[in-house]
Amino acid sequence: MLGSRSFVVLLAVAVAFATQATSQTAAQKRSPNIVLLYADDAGYADFGFQQDCAEDMAKLTPHIDSIAADGVIMTNAYMSGCVCSPSRAGMMTGRYQTRFGHEFNIPPGYMDGGLPLSETFMPKRMQPLGYTTSLVGKWHLGYPADYHPNKRGFDWFYGCLQGSRSYYPMKRTTKHRVIQENGVATEEGGYTTDRLGDAGVRFINENKNQPFLLFLSFTAPHGPLQAKEEDLAKLAHITPLKRRKYAGLVKALDDNVGKVLQALQAAGLAENTLVVFTNDNGGQTLTGANNGKLRGRKGSLFEGGIRVPMCMRWPGQIKAGTKIDDPVISLDFLPTFAAVAGGVVDPEWQLDGINLLPRLTGAVSKLDDRPLFWRQGKERAVRIGQHKLHIADLAGGSAHEVFDLSQDIGEAQPLADADAEVVAALDKALTDFDSEMVAAKWGGTKRRNKKGKKKGKGKGK
Repeated sequence: MLGSRSFVVLLAVAVAFATQATSQTAAQKRSPNIVLLYADDAGYADFGFQQDCAEDMAKLTPHIDSIAADGVIMTNAYMSGCVCSPSRAGMMTGRYQTRFGHEFNIPPGYMDGGLPLSETFMPKRMQPLGYTTSLVGKWHLGYPADYHPNKRGFDWFYGCLQGSRSYYPMKRTTKHRVIQENGVATEEGGYTTDRLGDAGVRFINENKNQPFLLFLSFTAPHGPLQAKEEDLAKLAHITPLKRRKYAGLVKALDDNVGKVLQALQAAGLAENTLVVFTNDNGGQTLTGANNGKLRGRKGSLFEGGIRVPMCMRWPGQIKAGTKIDDPVISLDFLPTFAAVAGGVVDPEWQLDGINLLPRLTGAVSKLDDRPLFWRQGKERAVRIGQHKLHIADLAGGSAHEVFDLSQDIGEAQPLADADAEVVAALDKALTDFDSEMVAAKWGGTKRRNKKGKKKGKGKGK
């Protein structure tokens, strides 16, 4: 027979298990949580889940890779912009950013506006569906007070307004680079990537009893190349030094993604949370990223500037270990998240993205072909199906090139005998698209040489 002391211990254990089970059941009955994890300037070939992952990075991202293993990899995924601020503007609104003049990065310290106040952000769409919303990390969509995250629909903001900052405590901060919490500057201390990961965990723990949208917008591995010394010591086999420092930033990113995944598991939320991982634009090879077979880098409308790694996990809804080869774009996040939350997209929102939920769950086996567009200055691109038209103002003249991405992902050789109907359809789609866009509100562009590299100093910092 059990003694009274043993009985009390067993009773406590039973109560604990019952409480956890009840918590998990309640979490599964409510609307799913959504966690959107963003890397910054990472290379297309720099994550283990990518088919052509660079050899030196193959085992460096186990936590991010687990999202792909437990869900789906999107093999033809894009951002709507080739640099940080425009790509975020498109993702946040579900609309091509060139519709409202957000064509280039907001200049540092620009105080004449930001993403227009006439546009509605993703969190504003999710709040009426019962979601608590948070942005942790990088903003880069406007510096004046009316353009801050808390004014655009985020219930909680913990991060910096500018596009990058030091990974180590700054001796002299600025109001746009300091990490703030809902408009109040925080004290410098700790490694930036760790601070953002910890803040994401904090938000999950404080909001685990209600549906939430967490946009965890890391600055890593965007420059400066300030990896932790302990990580550099573990990566001594990676050369050259710039690549090693970049790899150290990626390792810290993955470590903190791991913290977030563990927090979801510990809170009993993992089964009822859609987790998305991606990158904000093409990899910045100037700071050590590797784009593999892709031509170009951040700032270019070749694949290396706009195609991104992307994977999603939602247990019970997305089949583990699957791939979707249909072209998708970050504009699709908003309508997809609204559908996940049980909402309906109002046609008055005039979104450019589509709801991916039927494709993610297997309700449909293929997405209909649709044009995907890009514009930055005099450079243009459109993709329909396997074909992509790229137009650029190059040194020595303009270029009008059509590529078959199913055969030439690296855009090494434009089609010399492209089907006339295909070319006509691409041209018409791009002309129609241009006719609906507005002039850029700020910024400019530089001409490119025939290899797709910018002449002079690059933009997109």
